[in-house]
Amino acid sequence: MLILAIDTSGRHGSIALCRGDAGAFDVIELAPLEGGTYSARLMPTIASLLEQNHFDKKDVDGFVVVSGPGSFTGLRVGLATVKGLCEVLQKPLATVSMLEAVAIARGAAGHNVTAVLDAGRGEVYVGEYQAGSGVAKVTREYISKTAEFAEEAKKKIGELLTPDTSVFGHLEAAGIKIRSVDPVLADEIGPMGIRKLLAGDVADIASVDVNYIRRSDAEIFSAPKR
Repeated sequence: MLILAIDTSGRHGSIALCRGDAGAFDVIELAPLEGGTYSARLMPTIASLLEQNHFDKKDVDGFVVVSGPGSFTGLRVGLATVKGLCEVLQKPLATVSMLEAVAIARGAAGHNVTAVLDAGRGEVYVGEYQAGSGVAKVTREYISKTAEFAEEAKKKIGELLTPDTSVFGHLEAAGIKIRSVDPVLADEIGPMGIRKLLAGDVADIASVDVNYIRRSDAEIFSAPKR
């Protein structure tokens, strides 16, 4: 199975051209994407990856995209682009939460894992999972004030992980036992997506949407005042 895995959720994104099945996985090429250039660079980078590796877009068997949480604009560009490709090429789509990805790629199988990401504005995105081998069963995903989460985290059982240095510094200073981990890129998102595609865990192209976890500024500030 040849797939394209795409992450435009953060300040720095990536695309991976991968090939694999239930028993083996190979990253053909990983390409970085700079934040702020997603709308201009996403499609050209996809085309370049395929051309340089002697593939046609019709050779792609499926797509995997990070659906959130993260940058509102980045997530919207990434999902809209992939939905368009899936619709035109009649290919399946699997979505992966970045919180889920951190729990799978950096957490220990058989443990309760809490992944934490910087949400800005003094807040954090939190995902609680039961981690397995290459999979993670979600308990809940939510957003919290960082200071409030620091108090809540003192009662949590299991691993606490973050790839964000600002989150790590704040929580460690608050006396929370948390592990700083490397960010998860598209080459590690790929095998998660292949597992979902092979299992039939695919998104409905017509209805799938971004997993913002919180509302955008446009929604907040356009709400009628009472």
